[in-house]
Parts: sequence; structure tokens; C-alpha cells
Amino acid sequence: MKSLSRLALCIPVALVAILCLTASHQKLTPGLTAVQAAGQAQAPPDQGPDPAAVNQAPDTTGQGPAGQSYTTEAPPAGGENPDVAGYTEQPTEEATEPPPPLPDYAQPPAPDDGYIWTPGYWAWGPYGYYWVPGVWVEPPYAGGLWTPGYWGFYGGRYLFYPGHWGFHIGWYGGINYGFGYVGFGYEGGYWNGGHFFYNRVYNNINGRSVHNVYSYRANVRVNNNVRVNNGARPSYRGGPNGVQSQPRTSEGNAYREPTAPRMSTQVQHEQNYSTQRGQYAAPGNNRPATTAETRPLHADSHVTPQVRSSGGGGGSRSGGHR
Repeated sequence: MKSLSRLALCIPVALVAILCLTASHQKLTPGLTAVQAAGQAQAPPDQGPDPAAVNQAPDTTGQGPAGQSYTTEAPPAGGENPDVAGYTEQPTEEATEPPPPLPDYAQPPAPDDGYIWTPGYWAWGPYGYYWVPGVWVEPPYAGGLWTPGYWGFYGGRYLFYPGHWGFHIGWYGGINYGFGYVGFGYEGGYWNGGHFFYNRVYNNINGRSVHNVYSYRANVRVNNNVRVNNGARPSYRGGPNGVQSQPRTSEGNAYREPTAPRMSTQVQHEQNYSTQRGQYAAPGNNRPATTAETRPLHADSHVTPQVRSSGGGGGSRSGGHR
């Protein structure tokens, strides 16, 4: 009987000890923040439909739902230039020689929740082509996505069509910039409930700074990932060695939605590197000194996306743009 009494007494004591240890462990282990909890609750599974398909504008032509595997099509017949047919901003730069191939480079970690990766590109300056490093950018408004600029060949000239902000991804020449910009749409993440969710398959994610994360390897097949010039990726559309692609209806629909041009911080970023000789391509050396910027760019204030006029150039904000 004494043994049974002692056993009965030990059971509640053991339960109290377990509860105390649990409470102590919870104090030592930081709990999930509200953002982390929301992210874990809303993050999609690693299989099934592509969550980044929402980055593509609705396509009402019956070509199939956004997010399916696809192949880029042949250029328009009759020598038509798709780049000036209601798909892109007006060209801002012109050159008579093709831009160098895209360099391979590493992406710096995402600095914080809500920043969007804008890939690097070649720009034309006083000494020829120079590389504008890729950089994380704070979008000008919630839900904003970046459609990169690109070079296109037409009529014996190479023209640069600058990027823009919008609610869906538009036409960027079929160029495979990497980091989710595979030539069509954007696989690096998507907006949901005012938060941006990052696809760790395509981004360099620091778990201490970015909390809304998922993994999805898109089943995307494009015929623009050709390698020329000793294995390098082409950086322009058209011409004998450029990407052969044609804009899709969803990209035209995205362009006709409210958009905003690149921000003054982005224009200044480009201009800053135009004065650095190490960024310029040289014969036998197309490797710029700086391929990616580690410091993020902040958003301009008071940016309002607008439906563009027939002349292009939607959006308004304080400050000018080139």
C-alpha cells in the first residue's frame, strides 16, 4: 500500500516537472513572428499547380492557361517588329553592334521581405556597352512586379526597351536573365495577401531576413536558352544569333494594364555604373567588375500606376525618368 501511495504521489509531480521544462524551452526558443506564421500558413506545397502563374495576365485567346509549359514561337512574318507593336516601352538607346552575352553571376541574399530582384543588363554608354548590375529593389507599390528591359534587333539596329513595373509580367524579349526570369513570366515568387512569397529554387534566401518562402521548380521549356560564343547566353532578341521569340497575348494584356516606368533610383543606378570603366565590355573580356549590387534600392514615393496612352509610358510619380 505504501508503494502504491508513493507511485500515486510521483505521477502528478512528474507532470508538473514536464510542464515546467516545456515552458522553459519555449522561453529559450523564440516563437514565430506574425509574418512567419502567416507565411507558413499560406505557403503553397512544393508540388501541384505553379503558384507563380498568377504573375501572367489572363489570356482569353484559348492558347491555354497561364503557367503551363510552353515554347516560344517564331518571329512575326513580313518583317514586323513586335517590340513596337504595343508590348514594350519606347526604346531609349540605340547601337549598331550587338550587346555581349549575359555573364553568369551570383545573386546576393534578399535583404528583407517585399524586395524584388531586378536582373542585370547591358546598357550603352560613352565607351560602348557597360553592365548594369542586378539589384534587389523595393517595389513602388504593393503588388508591383518588374518586367526587365531588353535589347532587340530590327532594321540593322539594336534598340534597348527599358523595363517597367506592373501587376503582371510583360514582354522582355524572351531573354533568359535567370533568377526566375526564364524568358516568359516570372518564377521567382508571387504576391499573396499583400506579402511577397519567394521561390528558393530561383533566389538566394536568407531565412533571418525573408520569411515567406516556398520551393517550386517550374516545368518550363523554352527554346531561347541557346548557347553561342563559347557557351554564353545571348542578351538580345532577333538577329542571326539572338533569341528568336515572339510576344504572347498575355504579355500584351499585361502591357495594357496600369503600369509605371522604372523609378529614379533605378535610373540613377544605371547612370552610376556608366562612369566606371571596369563595367565596360572589352575585346576578349566581357566580364564586368561588378555583376550584382549588394545594397538594395529603395522605392520612389508617390508612384501611381496608370494605363498608358497610345504613345507608351504609363505611370506617374514624383521625379523624372529617362
